Amino acid sequence: MSGASQKGAADAPPISAPGAGRGRRLSLVGRAALVIVGLWVLIAMIGPFLAPYGESEFIEEDPSGQFYADPGFLPPSAQTPLGTDYLGRDVLSRVLYGARTTIGISLAATLMSYLIGITLGILAAVSRGIVDEALSRLNDAILSFPSLMLGLIFVAAIGTSVPLLIILAGIVAASSVFRIARALAYDVVVMDFVEAARARGEGKWWIVRREILPNVAMPLATDFGIRVVYVVIFISSLSFLGLGVQPPTADWGSMVRENLTGLSGGFSGGALACLAPALAIASLTVPINLIVDDLSAKGGKDIGRRMI
Repeated sequence: MSGASQKGAADAPPISAPGAGRGRRLSLVGRAALVIVGLWVLIAMIGPFLAPYGESEFIEEDPSGQFYADPGFLPPSAQTPLGTDYLGRDVLSRVLYGARTTIGISLAATLMSYLIGITLGILAAVSRGIVDEALSRLNDAILSFPSLMLGLIFVAAIGTSVPLLIILAGIVAASSVFRIARALAYDVVVMDFVEAARARGEGKWWIVRREILPNVAMPLATDFGIRVVYVVIFISSLSFLGLGVQPPTADWGSMVRENLTGLSGGFSGGALACLAPALAIASLTVPINLIVDDLSAKGGKDIGRRMI
């Protein structure tokens, strides 16, 4: 092959798998779910500025200036739209502050899990041999532990703080991301266009950057939503058990645990203090699942059309 031919082959755009990178429009339900998720992300950023009270501020006086005999589990009112929690703190304010904590930790942990999982998964698929075997067996060892049990062991051994929770959730979620990234990369590395790139003398980094990543990006982006939901529930579960975010920092999972006794009082006696953070978790995770399902359904239809 002449020098000009080699240069032309190297500069040519990579040959991608069918449908890779093709845009998919969301349905009406998917767009509505996207708006809800966007609102929660916005609240996570500006919620503390919108909160009528501080994160740990106690409601001691009514609007007329009279002190409450017991400010715990006050009913909803103009002063406290969602009532107060068991200690007399404004539930609405703590939900807004909790959005920052819960969503912030979950997004940071998910991004960390993808950085670790995709890097090691593609490395295993491209390297094969002993590297693949070592990484896969280490990943299997992490997956062999139930996630909550692994979290309990980690917290008992090291302690708990926001940075440690991000690291813990990131490592636990990275094990699943590794398996998905490795499987997707394995499917791509055996394709003809990757073999052609190797025959041209392209290096591993070029193949990963120009051939593998563009063809695994959409499935991994779809899985990102599922992973965010998993991490939100994982962090909330740890907080519900008292091992996640520690008081007085507001967190949706810990708010549910702290105010369980309010359920017996009904909506006028503290039930909202427990239900509000639970509904916040549901209103975040359900729309994310709807977006993922919508994208997956669109992808299946695209594949079906190409096969007919």
